[in-house]
Amino acid sequence: MFPFRRLFFILLSLVLSAIMLAGATLPVIQRRSFPQLEGELRIPGLQQQVDVYRDPYGVPHIFASSPHDLFMAQGFVQAQDRFWQMDFWRHQSTGRLSELLGKNTIEIDQYLQTLGWERVALAEVALLDDDSRMILQAFTDGVNAYLGSRTPAEMSFEYVFLPLVSHGYQPAPWELHHSLAWGKAMAWDLAGNMDTEIERARLLADLPEEQVAWLFPEYDFATRPVIVADFDAGASAAAPPIAQGVPEAVLPALASLQRGTGRMHDLFGSGFEGIGSNSWAIHGDRTATGRPILANDPHLAAQLPSIWYEIGLHCRVFNPDCPYDVAGFAFSATPGVIIGHNRHIAWGFTNLGPDVMDLYIEKINPENPDQYEVNGEWMDMERVPVRIQVAGGDPVDITVRYTRHGPVMSDVSLSEFGQQAGIELPQPYAIALRWTALEPGKIFRAIWKMNRAQNWAAFRAAAQDFNVPSQNLLYADVEGNIGYQAPGWLPIRLPGHDGMLPAPGWTDDFEWQGYIPFEQLPYVFNPQEGYIVTANHAVAGPDYPYTISRQWAPGYRAQSIVDDIISAPGLIDLAYVQRMQANNRDMNAEQLVPLLLRLDFVDSRLQAAQSLLDGWDHQAHMDASPAALFAVFWRNLLVEALHDDLPEYYLPGAGGVWFQIAGTMAADPDHPWWDDAATPGRENRDAIMRRAFENAVAELEDISGPDPQSWSWGDLHTLTHRHGLMSNFPLLDRLFNVGPFRVSGGSSIVNATGWRAQDESAPYEVRTVPSMRMIVDLSDMRKSLSIHLTGQSGHAGHDHYSDMTDLWRRVEYHPMFWDTGRIEAQAEGHLVLLP
Repeated sequence: MFPFRRLFFILLSLVLSAIMLAGATLPVIQRRSFPQLEGELRIPGLQQQVDVYRDPYGVPHIFASSPHDLFMAQGFVQAQDRFWQMDFWRHQSTGRLSELLGKNTIEIDQYLQTLGWERVALAEVALLDDDSRMILQAFTDGVNAYLGSRTPAEMSFEYVFLPLVSHGYQPAPWELHHSLAWGKAMAWDLAGNMDTEIERARLLADLPEEQVAWLFPEYDFATRPVIVADFDAGASAAAPPIAQGVPEAVLPALASLQRGTGRMHDLFGSGFEGIGSNSWAIHGDRTATGRPILANDPHLAAQLPSIWYEIGLHCRVFNPDCPYDVAGFAFSATPGVIIGHNRHIAWGFTNLGPDVMDLYIEKINPENPDQYEVNGEWMDMERVPVRIQVAGGDPVDITVRYTRHGPVMSDVSLSEFGQQAGIELPQPYAIALRWTALEPGKIFRAIWKMNRAQNWAAFRAAAQDFNVPSQNLLYADVEGNIGYQAPGWLPIRLPGHDGMLPAPGWTDDFEWQGYIPFEQLPYVFNPQEGYIVTANHAVAGPDYPYTISRQWAPGYRAQSIVDDIISAPGLIDLAYVQRMQANNRDMNAEQLVPLLLRLDFVDSRLQAAQSLLDGWDHQAHMDASPAALFAVFWRNLLVEALHDDLPEYYLPGAGGVWFQIAGTMAADPDHPWWDDAATPGRENRDAIMRRAFENAVAELEDISGPDPQSWSWGDLHTLTHRHGLMSNFPLLDRLFNVGPFRVSGGSSIVNATGWRAQDESAPYEVRTVPSMRMIVDLSDMRKSLSIHLTGQSGHAGHDHYSDMTDLWRRVEYHPMFWDTGRIEAQAEGHLVLLP
């Protein structure tokens, strides 16, 4: 949330009260920005007629005669539905929030400008090939055609209230780099290693080395799945990591930098825990139709509107001059379909999770703060002046400094935190960031190539441009093939450097040696198992010669998916895959509940609660009483077992690696971390589990009453759609926020509705979600299914603002409309765009 002054809260409350008193005025104001769905509109720059049919869920299907018109119409239509989101996103990704929101976001803009996403996006514009430039320019022209026809209040309801924060704000024209910059924001959302480097460095200063290693366990290759288990990269084995320390003088700067990344995660809803995804492709040998089924559900932070925008892009005559016939999920700020299918292939993404960020400790010249040491010599930093415009205030000028590794992040560790903690960067050090996303790439060219690809060879050719963020690319086609490709710029580090700690930057000993060659990146085509599963777990086996990551998801979701496939009672159909996506299996409960059931309780209250767990199938359904009890127990167990052993900046989360750590501790009743450091005695596993269970029962009695049968996971585990800006204002938030909704699932569960055990105010609230779900039937695209978190519209009060949520939370779907006849017959609107 943004730290707006109390005055704004009061002013907005008064204004909103006045509007509410106007009665019927409010719906009229809201509807002014709703998109036109019927009739004709003339669009300057369009070459021929374009038809836009919106299906019963508000999903537009665009039919055009040329790629230019297709993408121009896409820009226009997405602006119709989501321009506020597009405008907010471009201010985020370009570091210009203060232009929109005033001085309260200056510190965040300083951080974003130091990262320099806008500068990289502008460099990418200069590198566009002719076809990519045409697509991006047509999309941009479509957005601007929409902007040119409306006042801000006619674009979105948010602009009615924005003058109270930013008087006189007028949305600027869309530019090519605004779309490309959003790719950098997504790369940030899916990256986590910088946080890990900082955490490990700080932990090594506070805990023994063996305990720190225990907190970052290696992937369990012996018992958990691997995506491409036997891939031969044709290269020598990786060297083991060498011992590496971090100067104590740097730790305060790292602590300040971590507070800064925390603010960024609050802004983007990111942070590594809970961010992931599932996908799987099942070969026709295992399906009822004899053709593949591909499923995908990316796990991202919950947001309103949804991060995804469903769309169909169709050339009226499909030929080499107009090779697009594709449906699926887009980002509102970008052209093309990110995840989906065309008439030949389907594809999905999950986060590969590679380590593509390294922090470097730079030695600074005490006589010249703009020089840093490289191999015994002083080198000049590059200095880039940046002006941040501030709504209602004076501009703020900063200078971004660059070393050979990248921007100097310690210059903007968000100074307010440094001041609060009395932190100043100790000389003679600075901290610079090298990150693949800060190099100009071609990620969207890869997407547009995938939209056109008709076979595995073309798909892999597109994957070669898929630089950042690296994703697990999953593939299936109508010919019956399935495939997997790991793409991206994945650094090759010198032997012994594993990228898990900030590295000395003053020598070449820790420099990247280029990127893993594409042909040596793991891939597989039609594996003999008859399926491919990706769930952010290990991509290749322990013999793979390069270090892609040491931060894999520990494999619980992957194991559940694999188990469902290999234990299917017969050939797999769409209904079975739907049940797979709805799987609420809690593998943490499987390892801990048997231990709970062995405890003896005298108190009848505790006995009654314990009996809930006896016979429970470990499914975290929203109506399940034992699921509620176990989740509350798990959170209390984390507090009782680990909070006394860990520093406040590294408290345990609800899922992920903490399942793995809990399993290790559970196997050792006398593990030293079971002991409570605050008591004179020595506690063991059973004593701590007993205490956590007693606390959990008391907590549930306080929340839901004394009858254990009335407890329900969905009453605790709720999702509220909160508007990124308007949820900060009392009363006004009621016009934009939606919910709460009762939800199943949980952290590190296939139905991955993640919650934050560290959150004292609302620990069980859903924070990360399967942001969309898609199931593609390669035997008949017309049977494919999809859903996303909220609804197609970004307009508060619109019928499609949140109409998908109820389907989504029950893991139900809507048809993924494909054939033209059905689209036209069931359309809720037909808009004709004319030159």
